[in-house]
Amino acid sequence: MKSSNRILFVLFIVILLIILTLSILGIFLTKEKDIVLQGQIEADEYNISGLLPGRIEKIYVEKGEKVRKGDTLIHIVSKEVIAEYEAQKALENAASLQSEKIDAGSRNQLISITKELWEGAKSDLKLAKTTYNRIKILHEDSIVSQQRKDEAEAIYKSALAAERAAYYQYQIALEGAQEQDKATAKAMAVAAQNNSEVVKALLNDARLTSPISGEVATISLNEGELTSIGTNIMTVLDIDNPYLVLNVREDLLSNFKMGGTILCNIPAIDLKDIPFIVNYISPLGSFATWKATKETGGYDLRTFEIQAVPMTKVYDLRPGMSVLITISN
Repeated sequence: MKSSNRILFVLFIVILLIILTLSILGIFLTKEKDIVLQGQIEADEYNISGLLPGRIEKIYVEKGEKVRKGDTLIHIVSKEVIAEYEAQKALENAASLQSEKIDAGSRNQLISITKELWEGAKSDLKLAKTTYNRIKILHEDSIVSQQRKDEAEAIYKSALAAERAAYYQYQIALEGAQEQDKATAKAMAVAAQNNSEVVKALLNDARLTSPISGEVATISLNEGELTSIGTNIMTVLDIDNPYLVLNVREDLLSNFKMGGTILCNIPAIDLKDIPFIVNYISPLGSFATWKATKETGGYDLRTFEIQAVPMTKVYDLRPGMSVLITISN
């Protein structure tokens, strides 16, 4: 009897221990785990492009090189535009001469000068129309902005008006000078000067500079290659102002507030609990919605994009680095 009681007692203790062990395991298994979200460091990119079509004469920087705001990055040469500028300057001088000497000049001289102005205006109109058609096509392909299209259209209309004015001035010269010719000649001189300034403005884009202090991320074209209006030749990265981009499901959004602080781990540079300040929260498109199932009886959860910036400067932080954020349940 005593032996039997001992066996029963031992079995009872074993069963009790098994139950206790299973209870402890159940507690740990049913405990909600922390949620770890993964984001990525990004930085703004600036595309370097110009209005001057031509050949790339010189690229002054290399990929990965640090640049300052205002540094010259690219030199573009356009022999056609240079020739056009010289022609416009010649027309400007001719128009000025006509304005000064119209009273003293003979009728043959007047006819010759006005014809030269008209021929020059036609050449300028041809260039303006070609440039406008190119920019119009690029605008339709969303390569250049509406502002650039409007500028090209304004230049084209100005050239069209100048050509018409030059033509009528030439016709007046053929028919004989009138008293109003002096005022017209002065107006032509001003128009010629304006056209010269328009072409000069294009040449100002011959040397493209950096709009920010940053790092050269990509170089799309090489020296000697041709570039057209609005072509992206180079990209400069705002490396000094990185920020975190994180996609968060709607039911977790309560953990992120505008102006709030989140602690981030950055494995690439072995940093933990780095404070970031939330400065942007916006819902993503419907394609990013988390779909609920009928069985759960839930609702569709949207996805929000969150951006945050480091509270203090984090050295060696670069775009593309992963960032981990832990949310406790």
